Amino acid sequence: MPRDPHSTLNTMSNSDPISRNGLSTRFWEKKPLDQFSQMEWEALCDGCGKCCLNKLEDADTGEVALTRVACRLLDDETCRCTQYDIRHQFVPECIVLKPSNLDTHAYWMPQTCAYRLLWQGKPLYDWHPLISGDPLSVHQAGVSVWRMTVSEFETPQDEWEDHIIQEPL
Repeated sequence: MPRDPHSTLNTMSNSDPISRNGLSTRFWEKKPLDQFSQMEWEALCDGCGKCCLNKLEDADTGEVALTRVACRLLDDETCRCTQYDIRHQFVPECIVLKPSNLDTHAYWMPQTCAYRLLWQGKPLYDWHPLISGDPLSVHQAGVSVWRMTVSEFETPQDEWEDHIIQEPL
């Protein structure tokens, strides 16, 4: 099946579940992360779904590898958490990323993640919906987990290494 999100607009519409209306132009370049409003903070999410992938961390080097093994709550047709508002009821260890904990959690976030990029002082990619204006641009750029995950319930943890993926940069 071709990796063309525009061919599946019936299931993945151009309507963005993340509100990006009414935000100041390029606000992320004008103020520090710890001064973002909740709406600005949420708008940084590009909708790639990679934060919902299970990761493997090398105990010796601290290097983190993404796997195709998705959290049980991730819908890889939309790249969204199916229970975002109540996810901790199902996955208590799911992290709530915020400016105050970026220093301890950014290292395991995807390399293309806006939160990680801004924390590192780097710019957002052109495909980010805040720049492109299109919530599907992350999928068109091939940096999302759209239709590429496997179930954590069907994939034993000792096989997760077989599902390590490389991030596009």
